[in-house]
Amino acid sequence: QAGNFYFLEMNTRLQVEHPVTELVTALDLVHWQLKIAAGQRLTLKQEDIRWTGHAIECRLYAEDPENGYLPSPGLITCLREPAGPGVRLDSGVYEGWTVPLDYDPLLAKLAVWGETRTSAIARIQRALNEYLIGGIRTNRVLFQDILIDSGFVNGDLSTAFLDQFVKRRVAADSDLQSQAVAALVAALHKNHGQRQESLPAEAASSSEWKTTGREQLFR
Repeated sequence: QAGNFYFLEMNTRLQVEHPVTELVTALDLVHWQLKIAAGQRLTLKQEDIRWTGHAIECRLYAEDPENGYLPSPGLITCLREPAGPGVRLDSGVYEGWTVPLDYDPLLAKLAVWGETRTSAIARIQRALNEYLIGGIRTNRVLFQDILIDSGFVNGDLSTAFLDQFVKRRVAADSDLQSQAVAALVAALHKNHGQRQESLPAEAASSSEWKTTGREQLFR
């Protein structure tokens, strides 16, 4: 209220998201960081920097989004990494490596560039589909679901996006389960009717109690 500002934290380093900046500006920030640390002057001006296209980054973690994002350490039994034009993967893991529990579970940073946001989304969807990490749980499927979410596709983003997305995802899963149960009950009912028609009257009557009991299990 008094108009004062306070630093809670200052990170005098490159952020994890710096590949996004590098992809849209075509600048090597690590190179510039080393040159400045060596005493050289920054020769770039703000007006020299041009933003071209769109970039998206996914941070692949050894964690389980379906279980409170708990770490998922263990042996990487197989690894297939994406590649191709506009795809950048910063990774230090390999097949046969054991992800420890003692450190940050970050496995890799997958970043892509596209001429438009739509093409960037399509490119990172393709890259995630190619990405395979076996033996541990990761947040790859979570990213795949986010990338097809209407809120993300339409750019309706805020700090509340993830909470809202999770609610939509749970509701969608619930609807799918309800539809699956309804389809199963309908199939059983149809099958029951066909059996009734094919059985003699006395046989159908004698099994009615058993059939009714089974149908009750699906309610």
